[in-house]
Formats: sequence, structure tokens, C-alpha cells
Amino acid sequence: MKLSKQIKLVIAFVISGFLFILFAPPLTREVAYFLSNTEKVDADILVVEGWLGYDDLKTAIDEFNSGEYKLIITTGIKSTTDYFNINTDGFLIFNTVRYNSVPVKKIGIKAKSELGGENCAHFNLWINDSIVAGFVAGKKKHIYSVDWNGPSPDSVMIQFDNDLMGIFGDRNLYVSEIILNDKTTIPFLNNSIYDIGKLDNRHRIVNNMRSNSELTAKRLVSLGVDSSKIMAIPGNRVRINRTLNSALALRNWIEKTGLKVRGINIISSGTHSRRTGMTFRKVLHLNTGIIALNDRKHTGADGIGYLKTLRESIAFIYYSIILIPY
Repeated sequence: MKLSKQIKLVIAFVISGFLFILFAPPLTREVAYFLSNTEKVDADILVVEGWLGYDDLKTAIDEFNSGEYKLIITTGIKSTTDYFNINTDGFLIFNTVRYNSVPVKKIGIKAKSELGGENCAHFNLWINDSIVAGFVAGKKKHIYSVDWNGPSPDSVMIQFDNDLMGIFGDRNLYVSEIILNDKTTIPFLNNSIYDIGKLDNRHRIVNNMRSNSELTAKRLVSLGVDSSKIMAIPGNRVRINRTLNSALALRNWIEKTGLKVRGINIISSGTHSRRTGMTFRKVLHLNTGIIALNDRKHTGADGIGYLKTLRESIAFIYYSIILIPY
């Protein structure tokens, strides 16, 4: 019997309510270990989820180089955000030469921080290769502005310079656009370049992609992976069931290309990992393993993220139900 979407949601919420009542720290710890357990298989394809952080991608590269993989596939849905996530120290560079027909007297940056309080993101504003201002971004979106009396800028750069991850979370900076003279808006998409780390053009990404999978693929290339060994497979834009959507997109691609697959290992993070492994295994019907990285973003001093464990437990039960037809 195929359950309706409404019934599936009701069942999931009822079960999650019982879980919420039953959860105590010792039980949560055991559940977290269950949800974040690594179970690798003999594989020739490595799948990397597109939302993983910069340090996680370095671990993914180590896994790829140490195994017998022939291809890295990055997954993720088409972007639904108007902000670029600067998730490690670096420079977001806007080329503004083509906007110099009118003298620029004021420059604004629409930005926000992922964290608040003492863990807010800090960034410097560069104009024509010189720092002109520094800002501490708040959690709410805001336009940070400076007056400009110099020559029309050839470039405007936002330098994120206090990236850090700890028990407080992951300090990230989000930038949407720059604004000239309170009138001319230049969005990051198709108008900016992200230079990771130092301003040296060694790890540079052109922001012309519309999916997490494409962005992650470019980041892997910037870290030294041969571009011929990377394939980005974006899923359709959805608000819910994004993991399922990513798995379906990969299945469709494998079917269309006729790729012969010995096995797939998927790199995920923390308690999200078991749901990812279960979803891809059910949808792909292939030998599928999971590599669960440490989730430094959502864990406390004891290594356990209690709230995320609860959320992922609910999601795991929900996915167990919606995956029944597969």
C-alpha cells in the first residue's frame, strides 16, 4: 500500500515526538554514533555531497587519491540562495571597470554573518588594491557602505579574514552583491571571482555556477584534482527531500550514460551520513558505502550535536517511509 504524503508526515512527526520524550544524553550519544557510522565498500566512484565544507573537501581528495577511484561525482541541488557563502578565508573579487562611465562616490556591500555575537564574521573592503574599511557583519543582512573620493574603482574586493570553526559553530560570511552610488547593483553571480586563501590566483573560482554540485566541483579543481576526473550532477531545485532529489539525479545520469559501476562510496558529514547512505543505496540499487566525516559545525565539546542528532533522527525515520516505493 502506497502511503500518501500527508500520512507519511503524520507518522514521522508522531514517532519523532516519542523520540523527543525518550531522548536523554546517553541515548542521544548512541543514536549519534549509529547515524554517523562509516561503512565503506569496494568502490570505483567517490560521491561528494555539495554542501560539505572546505576542510571536508581536502579529506575527500585524500580518500580519492588513496583508493582505486576513477571518478569523483559531486551532488547538490540548483542554488536557491542569493548569497555566496565565503566559508574560508579569502577574497571575493568584483570587476567594476565596465561601471566606470559614472563617477563612483559610494560603495556598499550587502552581507551577513552565519554566527552572531563575538563569533561574527569580519571582512575588509578593498578598492583598487588598497584596504579602505573593515566591518563586523551581523546575522541579519545589512548594507555596509563607505564613501569614495578616489578614481573610479577597477575592482572591489571583500576579504573574509577571521574564519574559524569550534564548539560555537562555523564562522562564515555571506555576500549577496555590491552597490555603487546607492543605485547600481552588481550581484555576485556571474560578476565575481572567489580567491581562496591568499590573493595569488592559485585557488580561484569564477562564480558562474547555479548549483552546489558545480561549486564543489570547481573547489576540488582549485585544490588540485584533475578536472577530467570530476563530474558535477546537480538536482532540480526543491525545498524538501533534497537528499532524495540528489540521488535521483545521479541515478538518471548513470542510466543515461550507461556507466558501469563497481561500487560507490559517498562522503557525508556527521549524523546526516546514514540517511544519505540509505537514500542512495535504495535509489541507485548499487553497492553503496558511506564515509562519515566528523561534523565540527554542529557538535559540542563532547563531540555530540544533540539538536542535530534529534533532527537527523526525525529525518531518518521520515526518509525510511518515503523511500518505501524505491
